Amino acid sequence: MAAVCSALRSSALSSTSRVCLFSCQTFSSLGPGSDLARRKMVEKIIRVDHAGEMGASFIYQGQMSILKNTKSAPLIQEMWDHEKAHLAKFEELLVTYQVRPTVLIPVWKVAGFSLGAGCSLLGEKGAMACTVAVEALVTKHYDDQVVEMVANNPALDQDLIDIIKQFRDDEQSHHDIGLQHGA
Repeated sequence: MAAVCSALRSSALSSTSRVCLFSCQTFSSLGPGSDLARRKMVEKIIRVDHAGEMGASFIYQGQMSILKNTKSAPLIQEMWDHEKAHLAKFEELLVTYQVRPTVLIPVWKVAGFSLGAGCSLLGEKGAMACTVAVEALVTKHYDDQVVEMVANNPALDQDLIDIIKQFRDDEQSHHDIGLQHGA
Protein backbone atom coordinates (compact mmCIF):
# COMPACT_ATOMS: atom_id res chain seq x y z
CA MET A 1 0.00 0.00 0.00
CA ALA A 2 2.81 2.43 0.85
CA ALA A 3 4.40 1.81 -2.55
CA VAL A 4 1.08 2.50 -4.26
CA CYS A 5 0.61 5.73 -2.31
CA SER A 6 4.16 6.81 -3.11
CA ALA A 7 3.66 6.06 -6.80
CA LEU A 8 0.40 8.00 -6.86
CA ARG A 9 1.96 10.99 -5.16
CA SER A 10 4.86 11.11 -7.58
CA SER A 11 2.91 10.45 -10.78
CA ALA A 12 1.43 13.19 -12.92
CA LEU A 13 -2.35 13.24 -12.57
CA SER A 14 -4.74 14.13 -15.38
CA SER A 15 -6.94 17.18 -15.04
CA THR A 16 -9.93 14.93 -14.39
CA SER A 17 -8.57 13.26 -11.29
CA ARG A 18 -7.13 14.22 -7.94
CA VAL A 19 -5.68 12.00 -5.27
CA CYS A 20 -6.63 11.88 -1.63
CA LEU A 21 -3.28 11.03 -0.05
CA PHE A 22 -4.91 9.85 3.18
CA SER A 23 -6.61 6.87 1.61
CA CYS A 24 -4.94 6.81 -1.83
CA GLN A 25 -8.34 6.98 -3.48
CA THR A 26 -8.70 8.69 -6.85
CA PHE A 27 -11.41 11.31 -7.22
CA SER A 28 -12.52 11.68 -10.85
CA SER A 29 -14.98 14.02 -12.51
CA LEU A 30 -17.37 11.64 -14.18
CA GLY A 31 -20.63 13.51 -13.61
CA PRO A 32 -23.23 14.23 -10.93
CA GLY A 33 -22.91 11.94 -7.93
CA SER A 34 -19.39 11.10 -9.01
CA ASP A 35 -16.20 11.05 -7.05
CA LEU A 36 -15.77 14.76 -7.83
CA ALA A 37 -18.98 15.54 -5.94
CA ARG A 38 -17.67 13.48 -3.01
CA ARG A 39 -14.32 15.27 -3.23
CA LYS A 40 -16.03 18.66 -3.06
CA MET A 41 -18.07 17.48 -0.05
CA VAL A 42 -14.92 16.28 1.77
CA GLU A 43 -13.05 19.51 0.93
CA LYS A 44 -15.95 21.59 2.28
CA ILE A 45 -16.15 19.54 5.47
CA ILE A 46 -12.43 19.76 6.17
CA ARG A 47 -12.21 23.49 5.33
CA VAL A 48 -15.26 24.39 7.44
CA ASP A 49 -14.26 22.19 10.37
CA HIS A 50 -10.71 23.57 10.36
CA ALA A 51 -12.11 27.12 10.50
CA GLY A 52 -14.54 26.12 13.26
CA GLU A 53 -11.84 24.52 15.38
CA MET A 54 -9.67 27.61 14.84
CA GLY A 55 -12.52 29.79 16.07
CA ALA A 56 -13.18 27.51 19.05
CA SER A 57 -9.53 27.57 20.05
CA PHE A 58 -9.59 31.36 20.02
CA ILE A 59 -12.86 31.45 22.00
CA TYR A 60 -11.18 29.50 24.80
CA GLN A 61 -8.06 31.66 24.51
CA GLY A 62 -10.28 34.71 24.98
CA GLN A 63 -11.97 33.11 27.99
CA MET A 64 -8.60 32.29 29.56
CA SER A 65 -7.33 35.84 29.02
CA ILE A 66 -10.11 37.08 31.31
CA LEU A 67 -10.65 34.14 33.69
CA LYS A 68 -7.08 32.80 34.11
CA ASN A 69 -7.12 33.44 37.87
CA THR A 70 -10.51 31.92 38.66
CA LYS A 71 -11.70 28.51 39.76
CA SER A 72 -12.94 27.90 36.19
CA ALA A 73 -9.47 28.32 34.66
CA PRO A 74 -8.42 24.63 34.83
CA LEU A 75 -11.72 23.56 33.26
CA ILE A 76 -11.45 26.15 30.48
CA GLN A 77 -7.83 25.14 29.91
CA GLU A 78 -8.85 21.48 29.58
CA MET A 79 -11.52 22.30 26.98
CA TRP A 80 -9.08 24.61 25.18
CA ASP A 81 -6.54 21.76 25.05
CA HIS A 82 -9.19 19.57 23.36
CA GLU A 83 -9.87 22.29 20.80
CA LYS A 84 -6.15 22.68 20.10
CA ALA A 85 -5.92 18.92 19.49
CA HIS A 86 -8.93 19.09 17.15
CA LEU A 87 -7.35 22.02 15.31
CA ALA A 88 -4.05 20.16 14.95
CA LYS A 89 -5.89 17.18 13.44
CA PHE A 90 -7.75 19.35 10.95
CA GLU A 91 -4.48 21.07 10.02
CA GLU A 92 -3.09 17.60 9.32
CA LEU A 93 -6.21 16.74 7.26
CA LEU A 94 -5.82 19.94 5.20
CA VAL A 95 -2.43 18.63 4.06
CA THR A 96 -3.48 14.99 3.75
CA TYR A 97 -6.51 15.77 1.60
CA GLN A 98 -4.84 18.72 -0.18
CA VAL A 99 -7.48 21.21 0.94
CA ARG A 100 -6.83 24.94 1.14
CA PRO A 101 -7.95 26.59 4.38
CA THR A 102 -10.47 29.39 4.26
CA VAL A 103 -9.09 32.85 3.56
CA LEU A 104 -11.18 34.07 6.52
CA ILE A 105 -8.84 32.61 9.18
CA PRO A 106 -7.83 36.09 10.46
CA VAL A 107 -11.53 36.96 10.90
CA TRP A 108 -12.17 33.69 12.78
CA LYS A 109 -9.28 34.40 15.14
CA VAL A 110 -10.47 37.91 16.01
CA ALA A 111 -14.13 36.90 16.22
CA GLY A 112 -13.38 33.85 18.36
CA PHE A 113 -11.15 35.70 20.79
CA SER A 114 -13.61 38.60 21.03
CA LEU A 115 -16.55 36.26 21.68
CA GLY A 116 -14.66 34.33 24.35
CA ALA A 117 -13.27 37.39 26.10
CA GLY A 118 -16.51 39.36 25.76
CA CYS A 119 -18.65 36.64 27.32
CA SER A 120 -16.06 36.13 30.05
CA LEU A 121 -16.32 39.80 31.03
CA LEU A 122 -19.76 38.77 32.29
CA GLY A 123 -18.04 36.30 34.62
CA GLU A 124 -17.64 32.55 34.76
CA LYS A 125 -21.35 31.97 34.06
CA GLY A 126 -21.05 34.12 30.93
CA ALA A 127 -18.12 32.03 29.72
CA MET A 128 -20.02 28.80 30.37
CA ALA A 129 -23.12 30.15 28.60
CA CYS A 130 -20.94 30.92 25.59
CA THR A 131 -19.50 27.40 25.72
CA VAL A 132 -22.95 25.81 25.88
CA ALA A 133 -24.31 27.88 23.00
CA VAL A 134 -21.32 27.29 20.72
CA GLU A 135 -20.91 23.61 21.51
CA ALA A 136 -24.62 22.90 20.93
CA LEU A 137 -24.29 24.30 17.41
CA VAL A 138 -21.01 22.47 16.75
CA THR A 139 -22.42 19.14 17.94
CA LYS A 140 -25.39 19.46 15.56
CA HIS A 141 -23.07 20.57 12.75
CA TYR A 142 -20.87 17.49 13.21
CA ASP A 143 -23.97 15.25 13.35
CA ASP A 144 -25.18 16.73 10.05
CA GLN A 145 -21.79 16.10 8.44
CA VAL A 146 -21.78 12.47 9.53
CA VAL A 147 -25.26 12.01 8.03
CA GLU A 148 -24.08 13.59 4.76
CA MET A 149 -21.01 11.35 4.54
CA VAL A 150 -22.94 8.20 5.47
CA ALA A 151 -25.42 8.98 2.69
CA ASN A 152 -22.48 9.26 0.26
CA ASN A 153 -20.85 5.80 0.62
CA PRO A 154 -19.49 5.73 4.19
CA ALA A 155 -16.90 3.06 3.46
CA LEU A 156 -14.95 5.59 1.40
CA ASP A 157 -14.73 8.15 4.22
CA GLN A 158 -14.86 5.97 7.35
CA ASP A 159 -11.66 7.43 8.84
CA LEU A 160 -12.98 10.99 8.51
CA ILE A 161 -16.40 9.93 9.86
CA ASP A 162 -14.70 8.38 12.91
CA ILE A 163 -12.67 11.56 13.54
CA ILE A 164 -15.76 13.77 13.31
CA LYS A 165 -17.76 11.47 15.60
CA GLN A 166 -14.99 11.61 18.23
CA PHE A 167 -14.78 15.39 18.01
CA ARG A 168 -18.59 15.62 18.17
CA ASP A 169 -18.50 13.61 21.39
CA ASP A 170 -15.82 15.95 22.80
CA GLU A 171 -17.92 18.99 21.90
CA GLN A 172 -21.00 17.43 23.52
CA SER A 173 -18.92 16.89 26.64
CA HIS A 174 -17.90 20.58 26.64
CA HIS A 175 -21.57 21.52 26.29
CA ASP A 176 -22.51 19.33 29.25
CA ILE A 177 -19.62 20.67 31.34
CA GLY A 178 -20.83 24.21 30.66
CA LEU A 179 -24.31 23.31 31.86
CA GLN A 180 -22.89 21.67 35.00
CA HIS A 181 -20.86 24.80 35.78
CA GLY A 182 -23.48 27.50 35.80
CA ALA A 183 -24.44 28.29 32.20
